Amino acid sequence: MQKVAVIGCGSIARVHGLVLAQREDLHLVAAADCIQERAEDFCECFGGTPYQSFTQLLDCEKPDVIHLCTPHSLHVPMAAEALRWGIHVLSEKPAAITPSQLNALREAVRSSPAQYGVCFQNRFNPCVTAARERLLSGKAGALKAVRAFVTWSRSEAYYTESGWRGTLSQEGGGVLTNQAIHTLDLMRYLGGEIASIEGHIANDHLPGVIEVEDTACALLRYRSGATGVFYATTAYAVDAPVLLELVCEKETLRLDGAELYRRCGNQTELLTEGSGKTPGKSYWGSGHAQLIDAFYRALTPESEPFPIGIEQAAPVSELLFSLYAKNGIDYEKIQVDEAVNGSKRSF
Repeated sequence: MQKVAVIGCGSIARVHGLVLAQREDLHLVAAADCIQERAEDFCECFGGTPYQSFTQLLDCEKPDVIHLCTPHSLHVPMAAEALRWGIHVLSEKPAAITPSQLNALREAVRSSPAQYGVCFQNRFNPCVTAARERLLSGKAGALKAVRAFVTWSRSEAYYTESGWRGTLSQEGGGVLTNQAIHTLDLMRYLGGEIASIEGHIANDHLPGVIEVEDTACALLRYRSGATGVFYATTAYAVDAPVLLELVCEKETLRLDGAELYRRCGNQTELLTEGSGKTPGKSYWGSGHAQLIDAFYRALTPESEPFPIGIEQAAPVSELLFSLYAKNGIDYEKIQVDEAVNGSKRSF
């Protein structure tokens, strides 16, 4: 039975806790958060011993697996430390928030016998798996174009009350890094390798409140010759379902939230519909349980590696780094906050 710990006890950790609590092959031994009361509340709900220190948890509990649900800047230093101990790591996105962090993470993964994975849970949504099957089978024909829209709502309080969101040193970016990274990942996962990205970022919604972008648009060029257009904002009034459309030679596939539509000529067919069951917020996607299951299956002897390891997760981060750099973000000047213990940030 795997001994498991959750690091960071905020809202996304609750999703992990709900999934872990349903598994009989795991033992949730501990949770850590820089705010002790938050760790205590998490353990009261899901079990385990609460800690305020990440390194103390590793030393005392010696878990087999950790789930990283911390602020973005801590993903790499905490993952690297756990991997050094031979502990498997399942990290929330993003894998890293700077190119140097990504390089350090790659080295940590290469140097460790443990497995590393990233939570791009939307790859496991039924509508995504069905769309990918049609694309890979050739039923849809060659891809010609992709478009995606992410229009969500994030208030001033969302940033100011967290203690870390909205900052370059801890969040690393705004709507691209925190929200729309899932959709960009799907644009690549479904559409194939992306050769280049051009676009613009802006702080239209909360200037003077956050250091990062709340709005972004981009043009993507695929290696296949297809093109993609992308728009994301957190300035909308509601968290609308994500729209992702793939125009192919034989049909158009349209993912609208949890639903997948197929359009051929004047005929539109619903291929999959949402179940309405998700351990977290509906717009986060329904795939966390399936992703976590895939991760633990990959830890069993003679199993295939987890399908979203460092090399599968890195390309979307590299796309973001490219777009940010083209919009004036100088990574050499960002002082990333990598203090893993002692901070009073809300995980």
